[in-house]
Amino acid sequence: MTVPGERRTEAGVERDPDAAIAAAAKEGKLLVQPYADWVRRQGLPVVESFAVDLLGVETEKWDRLGARAALVHLVGRGDWTNIVVVELEPGAETDVQRHLYEEVVYVLAGHGSTVVEDARGRQHSFEWGPRSLFALPLNCRYRHYNTSGSEAVRLASVTSLPVVLNAFHQEAFVFDNTWDFPERFGDDRDFAGGGRFVGVAPGRHMWETNFVADLAGFELPSWAARGAGSRNLKFVLADSTMHAHVSEMPVGTYKKGHRHRPDFHVFTVTGHGYSLLWYEGEEDFTRIDWRHGVVYAPADQQFHQHFNTAEQPTRYLAVAYGGLRYPFTEERYRHFLGVDKSLSEGGRQIDYADEDPRIRLLYEEELAREGLTCAMPPAAAARS
Repeated sequence: MTVPGERRTEAGVERDPDAAIAAAAKEGKLLVQPYADWVRRQGLPVVESFAVDLLGVETEKWDRLGARAALVHLVGRGDWTNIVVVELEPGAETDVQRHLYEEVVYVLAGHGSTVVEDARGRQHSFEWGPRSLFALPLNCRYRHYNTSGSEAVRLASVTSLPVVLNAFHQEAFVFDNTWDFPERFGDDRDFAGGGRFVGVAPGRHMWETNFVADLAGFELPSWAARGAGSRNLKFVLADSTMHAHVSEMPVGTYKKGHRHRPDFHVFTVTGHGYSLLWYEGEEDFTRIDWRHGVVYAPADQQFHQHFNTAEQPTRYLAVAYGGLRYPFTEERYRHFLGVDKSLSEGGRQIDYADEDPRIRLLYEEELAREGLTCAMPPAAAARS
């Protein structure tokens, strides 16, 4: 009997390893990818790119959600997370949802409300608008509503569905599980824009909540070690493993270059600018220009640096899996310890004095085109 990938010759049986592997994979015996298989069954548009303008992503009706949606897979997302783009037409609502993966929602456009309900029937309802941020408590029931009669809503959710579905490879367990997580649900304050400040140290200050009404106006503490005039705050949302932070760059400034593992999804909140990305030893940079609606994710250990070219302070939101409270992996644990330490100190950051001189020159040229003045410290041009 000849098995897949084998053929009989006068010399005996010859094996074609690639054909044997392909045949076994087709039969579901190896190289099974539960999340990828699930994606194919949804029949949704799937966008795969390094950077994506989420405001322009085409959506289609998703039976599971009862609304229009699309999936976005960024090149630098790693194996942990995805983005679900949800579009609600005026006056529309989703079906009731419940799932065993975590989800952080950023409102790209429109106004609406969400109702969440726990296993005992307790409910919280909250209203949101552009640049709102919220988390859905793990495995709660929820429904989104577009409360406008004329304006469409567009939401971007970063979820941990890929890692959860790949771990359990059982769709019913992920979507039909009744287990309750009461400690994740929060109280009325957590859904009314309130919260609790946890002061630790610059770059490690946290705000505990489930809902932030407006990321553009939220007060951010200073984090000078990350760049000229830099400000930053970490969010602990619904006691989740998901990470979220907001950073701000003043006019005429940019952040220090740094690197880390993949899946940090970076959303523009206010202003506009660009980022440069490169691997150690590369001669050229990859450039991404961003504004509201654009998201990208630096790839694994890819240096990246953010530049504000707007005539106002610029803010961005970063969402990932594994946060300051629950790092999830040893690598992410080390990241939060050393993200603002220089490479010479064993950290992950390039000090201004050690950066490629082309970076400063390019930035000054970009500012000149915008009619703006560079406000960077002289140390940024120290290396010759």
